[in-house]
Amino acid sequence: MGALGVVFGDIGTSPLYTVRECFHGSHAVALTPVNILGIMSLIFWSLMIVVTIKYVIFILRADNDGEGGIFALAALFLGKGGKEVSQEIVKKLVTLAIFGAALLYGDGLITPVISVLSAVEGLNVATQAAKPFVLPIACGVLLGLFLFQSQGTERIGKVFGPIMLFWFCSLAILGLSEVLKTPKILAAMDPRYGVAFFAENRLHGLVVLGSVVLCITGGEALYADLGHFGRSAIRLSWTILVFPALLLNYFGQTALLLEVPGAAANPFYGLVPKVLLYPMVAMATLATVIASQAMITGVFSITQQAIQLGYLPRLQIRHTSVETKGQIFMPWVNTVMMLGCLALALSFKESSRLASAYGIAVTATMAITSLIFYFVTRHNWKWPTWKALSLSVILLVADLSYLGGNLLKFFHGGWFAVAVAAILTVIMVTWRDGRAILARRFADEQIPVEIILNDIKTYNLIRTPGTAAFLSISPVGTPRVLLHLLKHTESLPERIVLLSIVSSGNTPYVAREKRLAITHLGQGFHRIVAHYGFMQTPSVPEILEIATAYGLDLDIYSTSFYLSRETLLCSGKEKMSSWRKQLFAYLSRNAWNVSTYFGIPPNRVVELGIQIEI
Repeated sequence: MGALGVVFGDIGTSPLYTVRECFHGSHAVALTPVNILGIMSLIFWSLMIVVTIKYVIFILRADNDGEGGIFALAALFLGKGGKEVSQEIVKKLVTLAIFGAALLYGDGLITPVISVLSAVEGLNVATQAAKPFVLPIACGVLLGLFLFQSQGTERIGKVFGPIMLFWFCSLAILGLSEVLKTPKILAAMDPRYGVAFFAENRLHGLVVLGSVVLCITGGEALYADLGHFGRSAIRLSWTILVFPALLLNYFGQTALLLEVPGAAANPFYGLVPKVLLYPMVAMATLATVIASQAMITGVFSITQQAIQLGYLPRLQIRHTSVETKGQIFMPWVNTVMMLGCLALALSFKESSRLASAYGIAVTATMAITSLIFYFVTRHNWKWPTWKALSLSVILLVADLSYLGGNLLKFFHGGWFAVAVAAILTVIMVTWRDGRAILARRFADEQIPVEIILNDIKTYNLIRTPGTAAFLSISPVGTPRVLLHLLKHTESLPERIVLLSIVSSGNTPYVAREKRLAITHLGQGFHRIVAHYGFMQTPSVPEILEIATAYGLDLDIYSTSFYLSRETLLCSGKEKMSSWRKQLFAYLSRNAWNVSTYFGIPPNRVVELGIQIEI
């Protein structure tokens, strides 16, 4: 029930606009029986090959300790299979994964707008007098959706499942009633109708394939939400209810077009009896809000993973549920998405105009997923080359066909998703490379902690009362901030904790009992290395609580935390272009405050400024 409400929200609202875009959009084909049966055949086999075979049967098997999504898939390969291939290939695959995740941001902006607009446009079927109010109503729904994000989805999530259950049952009933009237539409299950469609329309048929792909736009969500519901729940929901309901509705819409070609302007609402039209518009709007909600929280999760993996600077994260993992709210991301969605709605005004921008992000991400999946099957699962290659080629041929159809619509709106992805990819790659430069600089200037311990013993260094924790990127050596303090005060606190928080980049979750490694170095020095997975947000209070349980008594309110505030000077000789150095410095200056991000009380923090040339 939970999977129905979250996992299938996006793909479950695709019937609102998929068939319409094939026959009524800017790239529509003629309403002939050959085209109608051909389009229906393509929809049927798209749902069968891409969603059922690729994702439900195969991709869902590639879980990373129960987690899914493109970052989790890449981390799965890097964790076990990445050692068997060259570092050059690994680096390219990581960059591809970053680009695939960046494409999902574009998808996250488009999904709420096209879904809500498509639902509210049902009012036009009831009365043309509603046309001036469609856009304001859609913008109001979008605004309310983002304003309520801070409340978290746990409470309202409990009613998502029953609502979507009713929605899918409604899709099935509406479609079945029309199929029973025109059963000849079932012949579209024969793939020869799809072949005949391309023979009839040629290049234009490939363009329309870019509209057909709208029926599978929620496929990636099945994999991304794997960690929340598990493989069995997703497979069962898809097989028993979602897949049959979607097929019946698509068959019903195309059956209607065979008999009433004039319904092409909005075939979904053409299935709805007039007396139920307004309730169905309300129901569709609610379903699209649920689909949008799932996509927005998905973007939050992707952002959190990117931060933990070192691809994005720190951003404010609020956990909205104590009991349910993964329930987070990111104010800055939410605001940017809200402004982006409203700008898209006001720019494109109609869902049909936005449909061209939609497919590129989805199909490109699917193709990248198939490519990385090949390396997982070959190097993680140890499949023979012929077996791994055969499956991957079949999946890639389908993905690249859909991508090719959408690329033909690049200048009709498709550029938007690519532009968003390109900007975010540059940001993520620059942040990753910049942090690597800083790590190298710190390693070059690193002093072994044993030297400091010997100096303390040799020179009777002054030790002041109290406990001090020095945060350090590296889990070895002496933190720069400690050396900075020692240089200026020629004294150190009597008890010192060297604290490093390390992201276990290939693991989504690190169990509490395995999180800390504590080393007692002597002279009152203790080193704590805290490991967190890419789905977790580090917490210093939690670290001190675990350390206390292990015998190292630490109180957060009697410990001083020394942090360094780096000022980056872009005049160094590092091999990075000047504009990327400037971008990295800007991102570093505007990253979320370290103490707040890690949950350190502000009145226990001492910051020391350090200048670094890059």
